[in-house]
Amino acid sequence: MTADDTRGRLDDDDYPAHTMGRAADMLGTTPAFLRALGEHRLITPLRSEGGHRRYSRYQLRLAARARELVDQGTTLEAACRIIVLEGQLEEAQRLNDQYRRAVEKPESSNPV
Repeated sequence: MTADDTRGRLDDDDYPAHTMGRAADMLGTTPAFLRALGEHRLITPLRSEGGHRRYSRYQLRLAARARELVDQGTTLEAACRIIVLEGQLEEAQRLNDQYRRAVEKPESSNPV
C-alpha cells in the first residue's frame, strides 16, 4: 500500500487506524476498558502484523458510547447490550423508512 492509499483509507470509518494506546487516550479511558469491550464482543479490533490491536473510527464511536453509559452507572455488560440493541433499532427504522418510501411512490411513476 502506498502513502496515498493509506491517506485515502483514513477517511474510511472501518479502517483500523488507531492503536490501543491512542484509542484509549482519545476516549479518556484505559486499554483494559477496550479489552473488556472486546471480551463482551461489542468491538473486535483488527490485529496488526505484530499482533497489536488496531481500532477503527466506527469502533471508537461504539467504545465512546459504552463509556458514556458506564459513566452513568450502567454495568459494562448492560452497556454493550444497549448499544447492540440501539444498532438493531436504527437498522430496523432505516429499513422501515425504505419500505415506506417504496409503497408511497406516486402511481404516476408506474406506467400502466
